[in-house]
Amino acid sequence: MNSDKKIQHISNWIKDYISSLQFQSPSLIIGVSGGIDSAVTSSLCCKTGFRTIAVSMPIKQNDSQHVLSLKHLDWLNVNFNNVETMIIELDDVFKSFESTMSDFNNKLAFANSRSRLRMVTLYQIAQANNGIVVGTGNKVEDFGVGFYTKYGDGGVDISPIADCTKTDVWDMGKSLGVINEIIDAAPTDGLWDDSRNDESQLGLTYEQIEEAMNNSNSKYYDKYKKVREPNLHKMKPIPVCMIPKD
Repeated sequence: MNSDKKIQHISNWIKDYISSLQFQSPSLIIGVSGGIDSAVTSSLCCKTGFRTIAVSMPIKQNDSQHVLSLKHLDWLNVNFNNVETMIIELDDVFKSFESTMSDFNNKLAFANSRSRLRMVTLYQIAQANNGIVVGTGNKVEDFGVGFYTKYGDGGVDISPIADCTKTDVWDMGKSLGVINEIIDAAPTDGLWDDSRNDESQLGLTYEQIEEAMNNSNSKYYDKYKKVREPNLHKMKPIPVCMIPKD
């Protein structure tokens, strides 16, 4: 399926899902980071014709990442009349959280907490706007390596591009007309003060991961497994203790 057909298929899937809901006039709520995943997903939401609320939520954000998120919000406003864009500064909220949790100082935990704070923000907006939270995780992150403490993805209601590889997402971004600066930017979760990107954290490029996912004979397969195995718990349903019936 080429990019244009994928775009139409995903957009129709979102519309069908929304139409199946019991409540009327729902909104689509999505966090926009300046990265390709959120740029494509927010564009797909807008293409449905449903009210879409796209939110930038900077927390100690690298300036270049924040600039790209603002540029994409501007692009959405130019290209769609069913979108509302907003910027919600979370720096002070996060600083208060850091201070409160200073006895539990851990860089990885605080990085993950940025994502979860954005998640809470999106759900607050969704509840106030009869909305659902839209995820931006792709197939490589969600099912390949479990690398999805992404922009607002601590919890979502639907995940439209979860069956798309990163290559698929880049191709759809080009077809949608997403600005080149976002398409060309190094993917990053935006959760670290040193602005490390995804590939430096994973130790593999997305193309290498995709190759290993599809070919167990790939020279990258062993390294892919080492990244994947510690994160398998993220890719499985939450374990539930079932109580035997008397």
